[in-house]
Amino acid sequence: MSLHYIIPVQVHNDLVAAAYRKRGYDADEANAAARFSQITAEHGIKTHNAIKALHLDELFGSRAGGCKPGAKIEQLPGKFKAIQTWNANRKLGQAVAFAAMNACMNLADEFGVGIVAVDQAFHYLWGGGYVIDAAQKGYIAYTSCTAALAEVVPFGGKYPTLGTNPHSWAFPTQELVGFPICIDWATSTVAMGRVQQFAREGKQLPPGAGVDEDGQPTTDPNKIKALLPFGQHKGYGLSLIDELYAAYIGGSLPTIRNRWDRVSAGEKGTCCFFFQCIKPEAMSSGDFAAGRDQKANVKAVLADILGHGNTGAMLPGQIEANGAALSRKHGGLLFTAAEVEALKHIALEAGFGFAAEGLKTVEL
Repeated sequence: MSLHYIIPVQVHNDLVAAAYRKRGYDADEANAAARFSQITAEHGIKTHNAIKALHLDELFGSRAGGCKPGAKIEQLPGKFKAIQTWNANRKLGQAVAFAAMNACMNLADEFGVGIVAVDQAFHYLWGGGYVIDAAQKGYIAYTSCTAALAEVVPFGGKYPTLGTNPHSWAFPTQELVGFPICIDWATSTVAMGRVQQFAREGKQLPPGAGVDEDGQPTTDPNKIKALLPFGQHKGYGLSLIDELYAAYIGGSLPTIRNRWDRVSAGEKGTCCFFFQCIKPEAMSSGDFAAGRDQKANVKAVLADILGHGNTGAMLPGQIEANGAALSRKHGGLLFTAAEVEALKHIALEAGFGFAAEGLKTVEL
């Protein structure tokens, strides 16, 4: 059990928006950042909440030139009707991601599938938030991106040349199981946001998560200098997929991404995004066993997977759904004492009145 503070959604969103406005972002960008941070907090995502988002902006974003407040998205010419390619011009990643996923949904409404590929982007943080949002609207959704930094050692190597490079899928299964099934992961054993969270909370990491400055394994989050791919060659392969997508879109060398002192003339230091939405009916063969329709067939498949004594198994997305239910139960967003302290510093920087002492608390 640990003490958590309950922050009202509006207070949280106003605080986050104020912090982004203070850094020069326009109202639409600030509101997109606040909306995204609300989604992460609602679902219990500690690794990519507002604290992480603003820290990322401080390190690589508006203060480092990696993100340009007020930038405009440029849709590039293309001949394929179901696919759009964008130059984000280093616009805030959360705002770009919401817009891109919305474009994918609109394309899927017309063509059955929609894809948006984004060049010259700034990191969008937790991909799960975007695909869950799309799944709740009835789409099968996917996104991947190249992470802010190359900080993962390829399997069999010794130098970090890959990003943590997440993959995020979500399926519109809320009518069938009560929530969208969401498969979301960084391709490293843990995300760097988890390392930062554990350092903040004074916790140790699991073995095999990362190495220190000498390349030696360590579980101390304060000594982690590079991460390891999960599943050895399997995680490495999945991480490589993101880098290859980015290479086909227009991304540059992973080892100079967001390391502006290393970006030479003609190279790029930005991220790339890939988004896809599919209308479920567009995939239907119309030939389902035992006279079932598509939804009934998905439900039957899930029941078979979780049957046969598999009572200890859970569907991906259940933990996030539980987090959202907990937020609804307590009528606000749940933050630890350490997180509230971090939010106090953010509020102070933004000149936003944040009276943490007046917040309700709960033991979880």
